[in-house]
Amino acid sequence: MSKQNIYDNDLFYENFEKIRSKEINFNDIIETPIILGMIPELYKKKVLDIGCGMGQHALQYSKKGALSVLGIDISEKMLAYARKNNAASNIEYRRLAFEELDDLEEKFDVITSSLAFDYVENFERLMKQIYSHLNENGKCVFSMSHPISTAYDGTFDRYTRTETGERLYANLRNYGIEGKRVIHWVVDEYELYHRTISTLINDIVSAGFIIEECQESKVLESIREKRTDMFGGVIHQPDFIFLGVERKIELYQCKEIDNSEFGRYLKMRKCIRCDVEMLEDYDVKVEGGAYGLKITKLGIFKDNLGKVHASVCSECGYLEFYLEDTAKIKK
Repeated sequence: MSKQNIYDNDLFYENFEKIRSKEINFNDIIETPIILGMIPELYKKKVLDIGCGMGQHALQYSKKGALSVLGIDISEKMLAYARKNNAASNIEYRRLAFEELDDLEEKFDVITSSLAFDYVENFERLMKQIYSHLNENGKCVFSMSHPISTAYDGTFDRYTRTETGERLYANLRNYGIEGKRVIHWVVDEYELYHRTISTLINDIVSAGFIIEECQESKVLESIREKRTDMFGGVIHQPDFIFLGVERKIELYQCKEIDNSEFGRYLKMRKCIRCDVEMLEDYDVKVEGGAYGLKITKLGIFKDNLGKVHASVCSECGYLEFYLEDTAKIKK
């Protein structure tokens, strides 16, 4: 399987850096606000950013409270920029291609990617690799060029225009023909892979994911009216597609789990904030009180309903009280 590394091409990197440095560009105006809005709570979470590029998103995840952020990319030029301009104590940048994900030993709570999966030849394999590197209930949020956009193969005009050059509508051909596209973007011989929407969905589902959210690129009308030269075509053709998927706990596999272990799983308490197992069987004592808290029902004859225990989250300190013996609790 070939590994494309167009970003280490001197001419491409130089022009790409100029595009990203402009005050108004597609990434900052369209892509970044949408994908950051879809990212789940990152507090104390381990994050993997695939195709991290210059590290802008990785730094945002760091600032959102992630426990650690690993950014991987095949381009040495992009990684050098990231290490210099978007570094933090909880961020590591590592040179690794998509095709080498199996070399990672770590598992993560959140995996993200920004406009990088277009370069992957085998999307189905990639989704299975991502699934295997997520913890249970882990989430993956990523953006890609929209299939309507990647259908373009350079053999026709993207838009039908008026005599003054205004875009009337987007042209679409060869949508059903999947595979490699070689077009001109910044440089000649720019390669990406086209897949239909149904292929994307089927590959995601077959990997074991549940699709939670899907969005398409959009831009504020006020910005579109000011810069019709850049964003006028967005209403005719979405440039990007965004997907949020989750690895769910597979309870149907419980027959493969030891009965005692499965019973423990069903009974365990999970932190409502961090979604991790809480530590149980802590005693609750009132300062100066020998017997701790006493829980009774209303009424003249107040039966003691049992000893109060506590469970605590080792990640954030969230605390829960509970009665271990519920036999005395009557409806």
